[in-house]
Amino acid sequence: QVQLVESGGGLVQAGDSLRLSCAASGRITGTGTRGWFRQAPGKEREFVAAISWSEYVADSVKGRFTISRDNAKNTVYLQMNSLKPEDTAVYSCASSRAKLTGVALTTPRFYDFWGQGTQVAVSS
Repeated sequence: QVQLVESGGGLVQAGDSLRLSCAASGRITGTGTRGWFRQAPGKEREFVAAISWSEYVADSVKGRFTISRDNAKNTVYLQMNSLKPEDTAVYSCASSRAKLTGVALTTPRFYDFWGQGTQVAVSS
């Protein structure tokens, strides 16, 4: 089993920055995929970013969000700059044993483990 714990969420103003962290423990390997998804009230879960063969970021946040990882700490980060009110959501990290690509990379059901999520609220 793998446990994922997110941190770093909070309430900020539009234009501010936040860095989310996702620490993994358990049977983690250096391979596989680590990703971030978000879900706003009344909306479906949405892909934000992932690290697999490379770094991938959703078009909706490209140029503002960056994903990175520290393998020594088994931690993945989501740096979020120039935050907008529409970025308000619960952000969850996920892990897949496989190196995902294409549609699978952005589809929640292809991920094996999930964190509890951290709330990000952006006021205008």
